[in-house]
Amino acid sequence: MSVAVRFAPSPTGQLHVGNIRLALVNWLFARSQGGSFLLRLDDTDLERSTADYAAGIERDLRWLGLEWDRFARQSDRLDRYAAAVERLKGAGRLYPCYETAEELSLKRKSLLGRGLPPIYDRAALRLADADRARLEAEGRTPHWRFLLEHEPVEWDDLVRGPQHFHGRDLSDPVLIREDGRTLYTLSSVVDDIELDITHVIRGEDHVANTAVQVQLWQALGGPVPGFAHLPLLTDATGAGLSKRLGSISVASLRDDQGVEPMAINSLLAKLGTSDAIEARMSLAELAAEFDMAKVARGAPKFDPEELARLNARVLHATPFEAVAGRLQALGFGGIDATFWKAVRPNLSRLADVAEWWHVAREPIEPVVEDAEFASAAAALLPADPWDDTTWSTWTGAVKSATGRKGKGLFMPLRLALTGRDHGPELKNLLPLIGRERAEARLAGRVA
Repeated sequence: MSVAVRFAPSPTGQLHVGNIRLALVNWLFARSQGGSFLLRLDDTDLERSTADYAAGIERDLRWLGLEWDRFARQSDRLDRYAAAVERLKGAGRLYPCYETAEELSLKRKSLLGRGLPPIYDRAALRLADADRARLEAEGRTPHWRFLLEHEPVEWDDLVRGPQHFHGRDLSDPVLIREDGRTLYTLSSVVDDIELDITHVIRGEDHVANTAVQVQLWQALGGPVPGFAHLPLLTDATGAGLSKRLGSISVASLRDDQGVEPMAINSLLAKLGTSDAIEARMSLAELAAEFDMAKVARGAPKFDPEELARLNARVLHATPFEAVAGRLQALGFGGIDATFWKAVRPNLSRLADVAEWWHVAREPIEPVVEDAEFASAAAALLPADPWDDTTWSTWTGAVKSATGRKGKGLFMPLRLALTGRDHGPELKNLLPLIGRERAEARLAGRVA
């Protein structure tokens, strides 16, 4: 069977780097195996799911290049979950429970207080028909639990290795709320069976949930998929990432921080693996290098500074054709390939191009610390046309005429020409500034 994976976010908020890492690993695994990638929106939480969040998820994935081969919405599949419920009831694997949330909380606290695991005691199974009738007459509506079999549950996890659980150590999970809505534990398994998912790749916080769901797969007659449970991202200090930290949302990284999609992909694809973290220019490169066996058990650290370094490296290797449209959208339609090649080694994000456009094409206040030296240098400016040899020709002449060399030669010229003590190589920037503007700036005039 061909490999098929899924990314199944809930449209109840924005995607953040933890979500994207899971989406990316699923996508890369599918592509490395010649398989397919399904985007499934788990949108049955009617109070919190919104069309805007759903559209944002699709927009973020497309921006990152994580196109999907298939698409599904759980809200379109409610009849499939209802059918599964009836099958489980018919098989005696679902049973009604009438405890209130307060009663369940008291049971849980009592067990924990005695040092026991908070496993449901199956009291509902001991209710007689008359008991159930009485509770329903009181206005109680049951929730429904899945009856786990007290037998071993095992699988060989692609990241964690052999996993062992026993049904008697797990609590019968609630699959249906009092209001009749099915919960993720059931709906996700129904989808994975009917949409032919072969591998479930998700966070390690789902390991115990997987043990429960394996029995659900079996009860519903579906093939149990392979599993890979990834360690969860932490921040640079090792603390857990908060989903409420807006700065790690994809929207913030893109719209507020100007991060390139391949910088995000390059970092998240390698975090927590044995591979070095290096800038890659395409998802195809990352897919060719991907191997689930390289994923380590330790919690990977997401460091925004490392992302910033990768972002700069991606920009430095980006050809003009890939950014021409974006530059035009930023209002820099006059930038050509020559200008881009001159300034890109000094960009941390694409918007930084504005600074060097200003230096090369707009009036600036020059910094002239030695007017006599600047005047002498101006007198030696070569005639037009200028090219990438003009800088060395000119500075060679200035050196011979003034005796200056090294920083004493180059820094005053940079300050006068650009108003800054750093920037692109002047052999590339000088022709963009042009002779007329350079002469005026060396004379101390705004130009």
